[in-house]
Amino acid sequence: MTSPTPGAPAAELAPSPAEPLRLQILTALALHRMATTGQLRQMLRPDGSRQLFSRALNKLRATGFVDLTPLPESGRSRTHAWYLTAEGSRLTRDLPVLRGRPPYPITSTTAASLKTPHTLTVVRAHLPFAADARRLGHEHGPWDWTPEVSHPIGEGERLAADAVMHYTVVDGEHRWKLRAFVEVDRSTMSSERLAVKLIEYARLLQYEVQPVGRRRPAATGPAWLRWYPVFPRVLFVLTGASRARLGDRIRDLQAMVAQHPLVAVLAREVQLGAAVLEDIEQHGPSGAVWVSLTGGEPRPWIAL
Repeated sequence: MTSPTPGAPAAELAPSPAEPLRLQILTALALHRMATTGQLRQMLRPDGSRQLFSRALNKLRATGFVDLTPLPESGRSRTHAWYLTAEGSRLTRDLPVLRGRPPYPITSTTAASLKTPHTLTVVRAHLPFAADARRLGHEHGPWDWTPEVSHPIGEGERLAADAVMHYTVVDGEHRWKLRAFVEVDRSTMSSERLAVKLIEYARLLQYEVQPVGRRRPAATGPAWLRWYPVFPRVLFVLTGASRARLGDRIRDLQAMVAQHPLVAVLAREVQLGAAVLEDIEQHGPSGAVWVSLTGGEPRPWIAL
């Protein structure tokens, strides 16, 4: 990959109240790909009214920049997910917060409906971190969560993280910058396939780009150093199944740490944790809801 760095946080911590709401909405949909009206309100202006957002979205739809698709759940026919049209994607592609991001136009309602469940769940996972940051005086806004970030891991393969999160803990004059790869699991894949993601992260930790040709300089270290000063922690956020089944999936992740030699190396150098999405939403990510994949009592995500 080339600069700008994928997953890099925006210079602004949060949207400015002075910035037009419609521009904020377009930027949020370009970055997060898709969101409901309620999610956009929580993300951009938690104190704003739903009517304010509905008016702005309807104006953007009338001008052809956004469109909507109904959510598939029964009984929620009035709830829709909003996304950028091809015209909206062209309009936003040069915004600073999106620099280096590939275009992501959704060309039909059918295409949008196929992406809705997972994309909206990734947005759900972001919102508790943003609410926690506001409550605690930390720094994490909608531009600090970048969905669908990929990195090479060798042999022509790539790791695709559901999101990269940038979060700054503020304690008086001290600032602690944290980064995390986030994997959102809706229990739609096998537990084994989920656990294999840990092998991919272990490969990324060790992967070095091999120079081509004799005149090229030797590799200067792991490839991930091109994007991160410290390897991000890895957080699994699980939902979509019973408590018992989600517990089994977390134990399968722990088993992969214990049994796979590359993942064991990863666990010695990188914080690995898992939590249930509903627990994060109820207690906040700073609550003792995270299970370390190396064992121990539940704890906050920053204490993994």
